[in-house]
Amino acid sequence: MTLIKNLQDHVGSRPDKFFKNTLFHSDTLLLGLNCLEPGQVQQPHDHSDQDKFYYVVEGEGHFWLGDNQMVVGKGNVVWAPAGVIHGVRNEGAARLTLLVGIAPAP
Repeated sequence: MTLIKNLQDHVGSRPDKFFKNTLFHSDTLLLGLNCLEPGQVQQPHDHSDQDKFYYVVEGEGHFWLGDNQMVVGKGNVVWAPAGVIHGVRNEGAARLTLLVGIAPAP
Protein backbone atom coordinates (compact mmCIF):
# COMPACT_ATOMS: atom_id res chain seq x y z
CA MET A 1 0.00 0.00 0.00
CA THR A 2 1.31 3.44 -0.92
CA LEU A 3 1.47 5.65 2.16
CA ILE A 4 2.20 8.92 0.34
CA LYS A 5 0.08 10.40 -2.43
CA ASN A 6 0.21 13.68 -4.33
CA LEU A 7 -3.24 15.32 -4.40
CA GLN A 8 -2.75 16.68 -7.92
CA ASP A 9 -2.43 13.12 -9.22
CA HIS A 10 -6.00 12.42 -8.04
CA VAL A 11 -7.87 15.53 -9.24
CA GLY A 12 -10.55 14.96 -11.84
CA SER A 13 -13.95 16.00 -13.13
CA ARG A 14 -17.25 14.57 -14.27
CA PRO A 15 -19.84 16.40 -16.36
CA ASP A 16 -22.85 14.86 -14.56
CA LYS A 17 -21.88 15.36 -10.88
CA PHE A 18 -18.94 16.22 -8.67
CA PHE A 19 -15.85 14.00 -8.84
CA LYS A 20 -14.80 11.83 -5.89
CA ASN A 21 -11.54 9.91 -5.50
CA THR A 22 -10.62 7.86 -2.42
CA LEU A 23 -6.99 8.37 -1.42
CA PHE A 24 -6.85 6.11 1.65
CA HIS A 25 -9.41 3.88 3.36
CA SER A 26 -9.03 1.90 6.56
CA ASP A 27 -11.33 0.66 9.32
CA THR A 28 -10.89 3.99 11.13
CA LEU A 29 -10.58 6.69 8.44
CA LEU A 30 -11.53 7.43 4.85
CA LEU A 31 -9.57 10.23 3.17
CA GLY A 32 -10.63 11.41 -0.24
CA LEU A 33 -10.60 14.22 -2.76
CA ASN A 34 -13.82 15.88 -3.96
CA CYS A 35 -13.66 18.15 -7.02
CA LEU A 36 -16.61 20.37 -7.88
CA GLU A 37 -16.66 22.20 -11.18
CA PRO A 38 -18.48 25.55 -11.36
CA GLY A 39 -22.18 25.01 -10.64
CA GLN A 40 -21.77 21.54 -9.09
CA VAL A 41 -23.20 20.74 -5.66
CA GLN A 42 -22.82 18.17 -2.92
CA GLN A 43 -26.38 18.33 -1.61
CA PRO A 44 -26.88 18.92 2.12
CA HIS A 45 -26.89 15.67 4.06
CA ASP A 46 -25.76 14.32 7.41
CA HIS A 47 -23.97 11.38 8.93
CA SER A 48 -25.64 10.49 12.22
CA ASP A 49 -22.57 8.89 13.79
CA GLN A 50 -19.61 10.21 11.78
CA ASP A 51 -17.63 13.44 12.05
CA LYS A 52 -16.35 14.85 8.76
CA PHE A 53 -13.96 17.57 7.66
CA TYR A 54 -13.34 19.43 4.41
CA TYR A 55 -9.99 21.13 3.74
CA VAL A 56 -10.21 23.62 0.86
CA VAL A 57 -7.20 22.86 -1.35
CA GLU A 58 -8.19 25.27 -4.13
CA GLY A 59 -11.15 27.43 -5.03
CA GLU A 60 -13.97 28.72 -2.88
CA GLY A 61 -16.98 26.79 -1.56
CA HIS A 62 -20.41 27.88 -0.36
CA PHE A 63 -20.93 25.54 2.60
CA TRP A 64 -24.05 24.57 4.48
CA LEU A 65 -23.32 23.73 8.11
CA GLY A 66 -26.48 23.22 10.14
CA ASP A 67 -28.62 26.36 9.73
CA ASN A 68 -25.61 28.41 8.61
CA GLN A 69 -24.25 29.10 5.15
CA MET A 70 -20.75 30.46 4.63
CA VAL A 71 -18.19 31.05 1.90
CA VAL A 72 -14.88 29.33 2.63
CA GLY A 73 -11.68 29.67 0.61
CA LYS A 74 -8.33 28.00 0.10
CA GLY A 75 -6.42 26.94 3.20
CA ASN A 76 -9.45 26.69 5.51
CA VAL A 77 -10.96 23.65 7.21
CA VAL A 78 -14.69 23.08 7.69
CA TRP A 79 -15.73 20.69 10.48
CA ALA A 80 -19.10 18.90 10.24
CA PRO A 81 -19.83 17.10 13.52
CA ALA A 82 -21.88 13.90 13.47
CA GLY A 83 -25.58 14.61 12.97
CA VAL A 84 -25.09 18.14 11.55
CA ILE A 85 -26.43 18.74 8.04
CA HIS A 86 -23.63 19.81 5.69
CA GLY A 87 -22.97 20.25 1.98
CA VAL A 88 -21.13 22.48 -0.46
CA ARG A 89 -21.78 24.31 -3.73
CA ASN A 90 -19.26 25.75 -6.18
CA GLU A 91 -20.55 29.15 -7.34
CA GLY A 92 -17.11 30.25 -8.54
CA ALA A 93 -15.58 30.30 -12.01
CA ALA A 94 -12.88 27.70 -11.20
CA ARG A 95 -12.75 24.16 -9.82
CA LEU A 96 -13.25 23.67 -6.08
CA THR A 97 -10.94 20.95 -4.72
CA LEU A 98 -11.57 19.56 -1.24
CA LEU A 99 -9.61 17.08 0.86
CA VAL A 100 -12.29 15.23 2.82
CA GLY A 101 -11.89 13.01 5.86
CA ILE A 102 -14.56 10.92 7.53
CA ALA A 103 -14.63 7.97 9.89
CA PRO A 104 -16.17 5.01 8.06
CA ALA A 105 -19.62 3.94 9.22
CA PRO A 106 -19.48 1.59 12.21
